Amino acid sequence: MKKYILYTLLIISISATAIFLLSNNSRGEVEAKTPYVLSMTRSIEVPRKVEFAGEDLNLDRYDLHERYDREINGFTYLHSTTLLLIKRANRYFPIIEPILKKNGIPEDFKYLAVIESNLDHRAVSPAGAAGLWQFMPRTAPSYGLEVGSEVDERYSIEKSTEAACRYFNEAYRKYGSWASVALSYNAGQGRISGELDKQQAEDSLDLWLVSETTRYYFRMLAIKQVFKNPSKFGFILTDRDLYKPIDFNKVEVTESISDLAIFAKDNGITYAQLKDFNSWLRDRKLTISAKSQSSYTLLIPKQESLYYKKGEGVRVHDRAWISQD
Repeated sequence: MKKYILYTLLIISISATAIFLLSNNSRGEVEAKTPYVLSMTRSIEVPRKVEFAGEDLNLDRYDLHERYDREINGFTYLHSTTLLLIKRANRYFPIIEPILKKNGIPEDFKYLAVIESNLDHRAVSPAGAAGLWQFMPRTAPSYGLEVGSEVDERYSIEKSTEAACRYFNEAYRKYGSWASVALSYNAGQGRISGELDKQQAEDSLDLWLVSETTRYYFRMLAIKQVFKNPSKFGFILTDRDLYKPIDFNKVEVTESISDLAIFAKDNGITYAQLKDFNSWLRDRKLTISAKSQSSYTLLIPKQESLYYKKGEGVRVHDRAWISQD
């Protein structure tokens, strides 16, 4: 009996030692394979080819591949910024797209507004470019926009989009390439034309330019891919996450308004709401004179359109933006 007990104890001891050794080895292997961070970050695959405004671009050449790679990974992992862009697009794309179509501009150029201003119609750059399409104060009047102390139409979504279309058509007549049009919007036609000549290049994408311009077109290519299928890039939204489109009554003003706060109150909205939806109003008054336009159209939001109502879904402009689960 004693022999049996000793034998059993020996077996248990050997087994325990083996388990301990194996456990230590396994733990070492596990620790060696355990990442230092709690979540994984995967590099986004660069496709062989992308399409923008009806023009195909092969991405097999090293510089084109790497320029796209930088931007697609940037937008994918700038989580809060990219989420905000998709949310805002639900409000602004329904306004922008019909104007582009009316003017014969490829719909993809809506993504230029995305990268120019983050779809913030009140955006102002350090250089003084303003609005959704970031027109400079000296350039804007050339494309039909009024810029003054009381009225600055660079902040009007509709009028600034019309102005951008005038630029796009003008540049396309010059270059015959939508990629060159986009690059010239950032660098200026003079710079693009001059560098094409000086560098003996035929394609603007082959030019050596400042970093901002070099990245510009590829930022448009990348954000288009994210917008086409957000969930593939890790962005999961429902209709309730998107910013609701606002419905308006349009009020034509033919006489000066001495106090816009009183005007807003008389129309059932706050001064802040009037300014938010008519950001081109740059003063507390609106003067109509021989030097200005004979009339202006103000957008007055409908009351029922101003609120997110419980249990009511938001009107979705593009079903690809929301999760279908």
